[in-house]
Amino acid sequence: MTTSNIPFDANEFSGKRVLITGGTKGAGKAIAERFQRGGATVIVTARSLPEEKANNHFIRADVSTPEGTTKVINEILERFHGIDIIIHNVGGSSAPSGGFITVTDEIWQQNFNENLFPAVRLDRGLLPSMIERGSGVILHISSIQRALPLYDSTLAYAAAKAALTNYSKGLSNEVSPKGIRVNTVSPGFIETDAATRMIERMADKDKSDYATARQKLMDMLGGIPLGRPNTPDEVAELVAFLASDRASSITGNEYVIDGGTIPTI
Repeated sequence: MTTSNIPFDANEFSGKRVLITGGTKGAGKAIAERFQRGGATVIVTARSLPEEKANNHFIRADVSTPEGTTKVINEILERFHGIDIIIHNVGGSSAPSGGFITVTDEIWQQNFNENLFPAVRLDRGLLPSMIERGSGVILHISSIQRALPLYDSTLAYAAAKAALTNYSKGLSNEVSPKGIRVNTVSPGFIETDAATRMIERMADKDKSDYATARQKLMDMLGGIPLGRPNTPDEVAELVAFLASDRASSITGNEYVIDGGTIPTI
């Protein structure tokens, strides 16, 4: 487990059951570790086993499929008798570059399967028990690309994240009166281990150093006024705040964490 320098309350999430999809790598892993440090019972789901042992409960499932979400829903209800907080972190894109002409029907469907439907299906299966208790928190991890799409290779991903943000707002309108808070977190560039490896490959290809390749990537995104990407811990801390009782009156909103990348308000 990595160590964060950000202060936290060791009992903040004591007694809370937290589900994090895609919680074995990158920002998802940092989010899982943050809730563990806050005393929560953490349940992580992903397609592959974690690379290192973690102090949480793991459900191996592909939540981009109906079968995978059904497996997670059944295990949560049977083993943990419900959930208090859901962090819909899973998502991503592996589409090729080349613009709209390269995005086939299969790629469009895959992006919606990976970035929208896991949240829709898991919410549908787990929300009833939250409503029965009259409390709960749902956070959907979207992306600034939902408002700032990059057409070359992630157009379908951006559209799916836009749909996720829209769905999140509509869901909040329905379930907030029943005691369930629903919000969206939209990160920009996060310097995860995977991003670091990509920057290193760029540096090798360009015969430059890491700092130059890192700046080139930020420039490709339109620039980051803060001068650096997000760290996974920073995203995790925003998620933890929104899931906590400190944010007890916040619902139906989107929170952007991008170092100022989006150039408009």
